[in-house]
Amino acid sequence: MPVGVAGVRVPVGRAAEAAQTVCAEYADEALYHHCARSYFFGAAWAQARGLGSDFDRELFFVAAMLHDLALTPPFDSHTLAFEEAGGHLARVFTAGLGWPAERRDRTAELIVLHMRDDVAPEVDLESRLLQVGTSADVSGTGLEAFAPSFVDTLVEAYPRQGFAHSFVRLFKDQAERKPGCAAAELVAGEWAERASSHALDKRRRV
Repeated sequence: MPVGVAGVRVPVGRAAEAAQTVCAEYADEALYHHCARSYFFGAAWAQARGLGSDFDRELFFVAAMLHDLALTPPFDSHTLAFEEAGGHLARVFTAGLGWPAERRDRTAELIVLHMRDDVAPEVDLESRLLQVGTSADVSGTGLEAFAPSFVDTLVEAYPRQGFAHSFVRLFKDQAERKPGCAAAELVAGEWAERASSHALDKRRRV
């Protein structure tokens, strides 16, 4: 992973390296790139608002890289919503890093909340950043807040590679097997159409 994209840096250290490695090993390339873009979108959003030094970059990066791993077969739960299963995965992962219980809980919280109603940045900045990053990358919500030059550089570094199609398929599978989950609510609405017609996929076929 590059040290940074368009002025947005990646945290250094054991936790970030381990999260990147685990994501790259278990997610296919399209999903891995989504996790990375989610981090960069969220971090760029914070920096543009003068909040670059106000959020826990390491915590946010780890949560961003792990937030969708429960959509992959090794970590998929047939009873829990994927974001809840992902939260448990994050708690196990961060235990291996020796993080204290409170920090492990925070990592799980970010992952669970990225599929919930918007969180105000003044209440929980890191959770809001993951919501911003995933929304911009999956459905294009809030994409207009980012400079086209930043978006182009980010997609060049982490191409979409048919991400929308594969991600919609994953969500539809979650919805079918877990009809009460948040993914099912999205699939029941117009989310799939928005995700499949993402502006980035219209601008370039990558």
